[in-house]
Amino acid sequence: MIDAKRTVLITVSGPDKPGVTSSLMGALSSVGVDLLDVEQVVIHNHLTLGVLVATDGDVEDLQEAVSIQMGARGMHVDIDLDPHGKEQAPSTHAVVVLGRPVSAEAFQAVAAELHRQGANIDSIRGVADYPLTGLELMITAGADAAIREGLGAVSASYPIDVAVERGGLARRAKRVIVFDVDSTLIQGEVIEMLAAKAGREAEVAAVTEAAMRGELDFAESLHERVKALEGLDADVITRVAESLELTPGARTTIRTLNRLGYHCGVVSGGFRQVIEPLASELELDFVRANTLEIVDGKLTGKVIGEVVDRPGKARALAAFAEQMGVPMEQTVAVGDGANDIDMLTAAGLGIAFNAKPALREVADTTLDHPYLDAVLFMLGVTRDEVEAADSRDGGVRRVPID
Repeated sequence: MIDAKRTVLITVSGPDKPGVTSSLMGALSSVGVDLLDVEQVVIHNHLTLGVLVATDGDVEDLQEAVSIQMGARGMHVDIDLDPHGKEQAPSTHAVVVLGRPVSAEAFQAVAAELHRQGANIDSIRGVADYPLTGLELMITAGADAAIREGLGAVSASYPIDVAVERGGLARRAKRVIVFDVDSTLIQGEVIEMLAAKAGREAEVAAVTEAAMRGELDFAESLHERVKALEGLDADVITRVAESLELTPGARTTIRTLNRLGYHCGVVSGGFRQVIEPLASELELDFVRANTLEIVDGKLTGKVIGEVVDRPGKARALAAFAEQMGVPMEQTVAVGDGANDIDMLTAAGLGIAFNAKPALREVADTTLDHPYLDAVLFMLGVTRDEVEAADSRDGGVRRVPID
């Protein structure tokens, strides 16, 4: 297993020229290592190529193979035998700035903060122009936690969203993405829509708000709110399901991710009977939610089976990733409330979407604009790629996995 192997960081630097990467990979192939990460930066024709590998072989053989190959190409080689035990070396990060619009003043504040942190801006490109302006900066910097904190303060001072993510292969290697449903994939809260049919929307909404802020245990609050539904005709589920409104950009987001090969699903503290028709329409791969008990055509005010609560959401994400054969670092979770905390922290990338403070504090990045397709730009998908995906006919129809 990779965990039992020794981790080695190899850094190659020198004049940028064709064939350097191929030669390095040839040397690594000769000693049978596993690739864990690859990052490359070219600044003024000077190449820095970092490769993190795992090996259970002789490290001296690895050093010799790499040094011979790279020396023949006039490249300098540094080999770090303990990359996790030292201060983090500069690496590539992606900084995405979203706004409607992005003012010159706001962008200058971002650039100034990066300068203050000692980061170098290697490239800037536009990734979106509608409904948000999106700018992606590739930077070389040290620890991303300090950069994320500094840019978070900038974002709080201007009407922009700023996200920081490690660059390299890891960024585009994400393969599983799950969304919370209520107030994330759709507008509003399903349980409040159901409660409205019983004339108890206000009291249920108050409990929901407290639960999403993290002030109440979610499982307890769920049972309390579901009691308000006792006696409703079961056909209320169909009526509410037909009235659901997607968050702006949600359909585009799911369609694009499906066509780019992602496995998409929803993990919800809401109810399967309401969500499943929408999941089928969106061609989602999996659905995990609570199940309302129905007896003699009426809701009993109870849920049956395991409750999908805060820890349950994280377990569901892990189960979906395992089913797809995808490691957790290649997963993404998007949510808005305190019951999404475990799921977002377990994912390789956790995105807080118009979220409550409790979730914002732990998320890798936050989005405060009300367009779900901004998630695509966080993943490095450009507006051009979205339009290209839209231009393709059809797409593979998938069967939801429980």
